[in-house]
Amino acid sequence: MLVSSTEIQNNFGKYLDLASNQEIVVTRNGLPIARLVGVNDSISFLSDRLVGLVPSDVDEETVRNERLTRQ
Repeated sequence: MLVSSTEIQNNFGKYLDLASNQEIVVTRNGLPIARLVGVNDSISFLSDRLVGLVPSDVDEETVRNERLTRQ
């Protein structure tokens, strides 16, 4: 659902309730500037974005060692 920033300001409680069930995209001058999503949706969104970024053959010890060598 696309909603203007003015509409969000005037009816914030309404859109908080709606965000628990659907994604709200906030626009300013017709351009998307923010996304309002429920807590569970934000976690799954972030998890989905991370899938495939780390090779499957990398283990926790390897990642830790790489991080420590950069410090």
